[in-house]
Amino acid sequence: MKENNEIPMIENRNKVWRLGVVSYLNAKPLIAGLDGDGTVDLIYDVPSRLPAMLDEKSVDVALVPVIDMAEEGRRWQIVSDACIGCDGETLTVRVFSRTRPESIRTLHVDGDSHTSVTLARIIWQEMYGTCLTILPFTDETPLESCEAILLIGDKVVNHALIGFDRETDLGSAWKTLTGLPFVFAAWASPQGLDTAVIADKLNRARDTGVAAAAMIAADFGPGMGWPVALATRYLTKRLKFHLGPRQREGMARFLELVTAHRLVSTTVEIVYA
Repeated sequence: MKENNEIPMIENRNKVWRLGVVSYLNAKPLIAGLDGDGTVDLIYDVPSRLPAMLDEKSVDVALVPVIDMAEEGRRWQIVSDACIGCDGETLTVRVFSRTRPESIRTLHVDGDSHTSVTLARIIWQEMYGTCLTILPFTDETPLESCEAILLIGDKVVNHALIGFDRETDLGSAWKTLTGLPFVFAAWASPQGLDTAVIADKLNRARDTGVAAAAMIAADFGPGMGWPVALATRYLTKRLKFHLGPRQREGMARFLELVTAHRLVSTTVEIVYA
C-alpha cells in the first residue's frame, strides 16, 4: 500500500458527482441521504459492471469490487473510508454445494461478482489444495449439472437451491484462514481527481446509514425479498462499513494471495487519495 503524489490533481468542474452504486441491500447504508443531494447522481448496477463504468468515465466514483483494483493498466485511488466488508460471516456470499467443501472441484458462479469468485478460488486453494474449475451460473443453468454454486447479494436470500444442503460462507472461511476482516468493495476514482468534497459526502452518508441501519432494513428489505428481521441482522451485525486499519490489512492480505496464486498478472499496490 502506498500514498501516490506523482499524478497532479484534476480540478473537478462538474456540479454533479456521478456515483456508480451497487444495486443490492448491502449498499443502502453507504448512500443514506445522497438521493436528496442535488450535487450527487446515483447510478445503479451490479458489482461486476461498475469497474467498466469507471473506466468508461460514465461515473466519477464507483463502489468497485476490490479485485478490480488489481486489473493491469488501471490507475485508481480509494477515495473514502466507507466500504462493504465483513469480519466473519456475511450471510450473502455463500457457496451452496451437494458435497462437503473439501470434495468440491467445480464451482458455478454468480456473474455479478468479481471479488467473491476470486475469494472462493483462494479459499479452496489455501484450505483444501484445490484449484477450482469455474463455470458461469445463470437462470438457464440446469441445477442438476451443478456440484456447487456461488451466489452473492440478495439472491442468497431469495434464490431457492433445492438439494444443495451444505453452505460455506466465504466471510467466515476467510476469517478462519487469516484471522482478518474482508473487504468486498470500496469507493474508487481515477488517480489525480480531487475527491475531497465527495469523500466527505460519502463518509457522512455512511455514518448516517450505519446509525439508521435497522430502519433501512425495514424500509428496503421486504421489497428486495428480505424478511425484516434477517435484513436487520445483516445490516447491523454482519456487514462492516468502515475501512479501518484492520480492514486495510485484510484487503492487502487478499491482494497478496491473489498475486501469490497468479490470479492477476501484476503486483498490486493500493493507492489512497
